[in-house]
Amino acid sequence: MNMHKRQPSPWTFEFDKMDVDVAGIQIQTRELAQELSVHRHRQGQLAMVLRGAMSCTVPGALWITPANSGLWVPGGMPHSVSLTANGNVCFLFVDVKSAAPLPDTCRSLAIGPLLRELIIHLAQIPKARNHNAETARLRAVLLDQLKSAATQSIYLPVSEDPRLRRLTEWMMKNPADRSTAAQWASRLAMSQRSLSRLLQAELGMSFSPWRQRLHVVIAMKALAAGRPVQNVAADLGYQSAGAFIIMFKKATGILPGRYLMHNKAERRVGRSPA
Repeated sequence: MNMHKRQPSPWTFEFDKMDVDVAGIQIQTRELAQELSVHRHRQGQLAMVLRGAMSCTVPGALWITPANSGLWVPGGMPHSVSLTANGNVCFLFVDVKSAAPLPDTCRSLAIGPLLRELIIHLAQIPKARNHNAETARLRAVLLDQLKSAATQSIYLPVSEDPRLRRLTEWMMKNPADRSTAAQWASRLAMSQRSLSRLLQAELGMSFSPWRQRLHVVIAMKALAAGRPVQNVAADLGYQSAGAFIIMFKKATGILPGRYLMHNKAERRVGRSPA
């Protein structure tokens, strides 16, 4: 991942040399979105997004993490990461013993004000202070807050089945495509009933709810990048912004305009790494 020269990168973090229970780092992307290919590490990882959005692909799911939310990835799980341009993200790496009470599957976490500030503070602490008593106490409080954080589930189920991979790849590139399940079954050379069974078996839902979930995760990433609500609605093939707003509010509990305004505010006041 090509980061600004002065910014340390979590992708070069020396996991085998980690000698504390929790280590943190904060990075910023610049004008371009950044990606990191599939990798894994024994430590659990929390990514907290301060500005922009992050997508993370793990086996069976694509997770979108907006500003002021966090994504927990348990140790040993293969994952790839994509950050929007002008993003600001804190990463925490938690050793195996300390991560034991945390979920053994991916989870989106609601980040409260105290947990947010603790994470930022730990991510900016110089290495020379990693082992003093004050930092040890801070890590203990952070872990307590992390273990009690509320979980959320905004992700897109995905599958390695070649037919569903073709469907997913097309829809990610062409989200405004309004082809029906019957039309997709024909494209995939299978009956509509067989496609329905495959979707339920592999993704746990039928075609229409899955496509709506896809629209939600695409919209969250676009809004986090600053794209206007009306443009996002048009990109997704909605005939009116109103219909998109209703769908987004029902799925996420927040109006897309409020989500967009929140991310604009984060871009204005976002912290810079130490």
